[in-house]
Amino acid sequence: MATIHEGASIVPSKLELLTRWMPDQRWYAGKGHTPQLERVGGFRFEDPEGEVGVEIHLVADRAASPVVVYQVPVTYRGAPLAGAEQALVGTTEHSVLGRRWVYDGPHDPVYVAALVDTILTGGRSDEARASRGSNAAALGSPTGLTAGTVTSSTVLTGEQSNTSIICRMAAPGGGPAEPLIVKVFRILQDGDNPDVVVQSALTAAGSDRVPATFGHLSGAWDDPSGSGSEHHGHLAFAQEFIPGVEDAWRVALVAAAAGSDFAARARDLGVVTAEIHASLAAALGREEATTEAREALVGSMRERYAAAVASVPELGAHGDEVELLLAEVRSAAWPPLQRIHGDFHLGQVLDVPERGWVALDFEGEPLRPLAERVRPDLVHRDIAGMLRSFDYAAGSVRLTDETPSDDATANAWAAACRRAFLDGYGSIAGELGTDDHRLIRVLELDKALYEVVYEARNRPAWLPIPVEAVRRLLSEKGPPR
Repeated sequence: MATIHEGASIVPSKLELLTRWMPDQRWYAGKGHTPQLERVGGFRFEDPEGEVGVEIHLVADRAASPVVVYQVPVTYRGAPLAGAEQALVGTTEHSVLGRRWVYDGPHDPVYVAALVDTILTGGRSDEARASRGSNAAALGSPTGLTAGTVTSSTVLTGEQSNTSIICRMAAPGGGPAEPLIVKVFRILQDGDNPDVVVQSALTAAGSDRVPATFGHLSGAWDDPSGSGSEHHGHLAFAQEFIPGVEDAWRVALVAAAAGSDFAARARDLGVVTAEIHASLAAALGREEATTEAREALVGSMRERYAAAVASVPELGAHGDEVELLLAEVRSAAWPPLQRIHGDFHLGQVLDVPERGWVALDFEGEPLRPLAERVRPDLVHRDIAGMLRSFDYAAGSVRLTDETPSDDATANAWAAACRRAFLDGYGSIAGELGTDDHRLIRVLELDKALYEVVYEARNRPAWLPIPVEAVRRLLSEKGPPR
């Protein structure tokens, strides 16, 4: 058991160290400014060997508006951790222990082992002893579908808002066990994370269209607004890891570039999407759409259209068409709302041999407020997201190929995928009617307008893909082409 040296001094302080390090991390949302950190919570894990300190900091960044709460696990070592130079947060001088090397926790095997053990055994972390902020312990909640201990781990690179760790496992009786992946949520919001809730509901319903859920870690922290109340939420999520597979984006891109028929695979993806929606409706229920929900969609569309026009002024000529489409949406018959994926595209689906398409990452758009991401929504939003993804796969081919005939081939490829996907979806959910197609079109347009703004700011060369989609969606009649 590690000894806690109360009253010891640390230079630089923990918060000073994090303030210097966090701006360079991909998950830090406050690009361009220096964090102003305040501890609002935290807890500890015990190192069985008593050598490594493991502390999870829950800190509010008051330089952001609104304030953002981050989860920052770190480990403290008396000597450098071999091979972890890229994960070094910094060094501190401890008045009792001397120099300590501080590491980003997901890269340290001691933190990872403790995190996974707490989740899979339903354990409880150690409480911190800080003078400011909540010292509430974190609690593990297992599903009972797996057990074991971590033998080695690897952090995935490139993630924007979370940190995912692939864990090789040993079975309780010895020998290897199936690997798992644990996602550490970096940005915390009050309430249950939809990735945990939705995927857990699908696993509990027996669906194999998602990776099996193994458990989660939840905790509490002080409301950063100073209300005196506590916020609660999910901190980490463990699930089945499926190795050696490609996502649907890569599979589709190869087919689009080769001009290969992808319609059968697109139809299968439509079937899987409808099956997921049906399972979610059965597990988590539905509710009738309100006038407020309709007006919220109309308001969102108008805001996104205005932002797109600001980025590409020639789109301003389509204002009348946008208003006509919104009028159709107001008058359309809306089905009941339910939980959906929320950020559905080809990159969120794995191509698993002998299992088919497997969807993942049900967190929704990570930068949207949690209160919005957990609301029941139209299933048509997921359908529209996938239709836009087919268009992007074809569009990427058009951008890289130079011969005019390739444009027509890529467009025909995307149209065939879109029709096949809708046919597959309708084979499970029932034939899509006129009002369904209106809702799909307006949500596809909503997505395309968002893409216009994103590409104008980040990848101007890709702007033709969403701009062409906006024009097509405003001109077409009947089912999406």
